[in-house]
Amino acid sequence: MQILSCSSKLRLLEGMLQRGLPDTLPVYGTVMYVNRGNPAGQEVLVDSWPEFKMVLTRPRREVAWDPSDFFTNSYTAFYRDEGACRALLRNSHIINWDQAFHIEGMQDGVYETIRDITRARGLEMKTYLYRPLLHPDPPAMPQYRPEKGFRLAPVSPAHATLLNDTWIFDGTSLSLRYLNLLIRHFPSACLLDPEGNPISWSLIDQLGALTHGYTLPEHRGQHHMRAIVGTLAAQLHARGFPVYTRVLPHNEPSLHTLQRLGFHILPGVFYALLVRPGFAQSQPASALDSAQDPAPSSGEMPRAQ
Repeated sequence: MQILSCSSKLRLLEGMLQRGLPDTLPVYGTVMYVNRGNPAGQEVLVDSWPEFKMVLTRPRREVAWDPSDFFTNSYTAFYRDEGACRALLRNSHIINWDQAFHIEGMQDGVYETIRDITRARGLEMKTYLYRPLLHPDPPAMPQYRPEKGFRLAPVSPAHATLLNDTWIFDGTSLSLRYLNLLIRHFPSACLLDPEGNPISWSLIDQLGALTHGYTLPEHRGQHHMRAIVGTLAAQLHARGFPVYTRVLPHNEPSLHTLQRLGFHILPGVFYALLVRPGFAQSQPASALDSAQDPAPSSGEMPRAQ
């Protein structure tokens, strides 16, 4: 196993992953950001080079300093050979199994391998199953202008507490730190009311995916999210990124809204797997495996606006 630190090799890997879309989406988006300043402090590993069977992204050691911070301790995985995938993920020198972390991928083998390892190690794993959506032609996406008196702007760090308080997944100091990272280093968009207060927003995460879309309850039903998604899609496309997200399968309003904007639901499942040390043996594994809560870097979009 080797860490790719050479910029020319990383750019070559990016091109290889692009040819493997959409299965490579989580790893591809992460590698793209590694090649563009690496704001989340990720590193890229392959089992061999240039003919690889497995690619893994993980946080650098100096980034993953908090063993409880599963937001920051973020991995993505893509494999060409499932045996190579299992061999790599079982290696405790590759993944720090003593930390809480989450790992994302779009292949069944990633889920099955992590599930088997966590059960063998007596760890807690929660499985979040999303429907991946990709826009095939971002320039063709309908563009919506805000209503008079409202204006679009990037999300400000001053808004981080509001975003944290309205995020149904967590709302802790760990999630606040993670949201601040996304706000400061990745594209974002929000709709400000006449008083300058954010009423609707969405972020981009370290995987290059739309995430944490939300509209305050009193402003729902007015299609505010359409302008926000259109703005972020244009920014991502201009930088060469795919425009994609993931949505819980029961969130029909969000799926409908995104499809109206031209997103296509991709086949398969987008897995987000949350692993924590200290598995509660009294809790059935089936209950953990079927959890449907929002994930740490959830791409869950808001209800139709």
